[in-house]
Amino acid sequence: MSILRTAIGQIVEECEQKLPLKSHVDDKLSTLIHLYFSHLGANPALAMVTQVYLRQVDADIRRQVGDIVKPFYNLVDGLIEEGKQQGVFRPALNHRIARRMIFGTMDETVTAWVLTGSKYALADLSNDVVDVLLHGLHQNCEQKKITSTGGE
Repeated sequence: MSILRTAIGQIVEECEQKLPLKSHVDDKLSTLIHLYFSHLGANPALAMVTQVYLRQVDADIRRQVGDIVKPFYNLVDGLIEEGKQQGVFRPALNHRIARRMIFGTMDETVTAWVLTGSKYALADLSNDVVDVLLHGLHQNCEQKKITSTGGE
């Protein structure tokens, strides 16, 4: 737990130093993702530890991990709110879903990197991750209304 606390603490600290230097939320999100990938990518063993602890089934350990990761989630929440204020993100965007999408994408990218033997530079994927998160999957940039089909 102390390794995870230190690793996440260092990432949060560096983000808190570097994010205010950027003015646009796109740049801030890119910086956050790049720093996260750079820290974990520099130490595959550390990345493995974080991935293992983020998936604990024990309720007490999950609660401790949640407390450790909360400052990072707060950074992401702040970026989502800032994106809404800047008019970059939709005002009705559900910040909890957006946070899960952002962190989940980052987490899965790290997991795939660890499981493939850390054979490439994790930080090199940050621009591609940011592109998908900010621009989605649609070829055109027009917002399309999505209606629920009730799972059908």
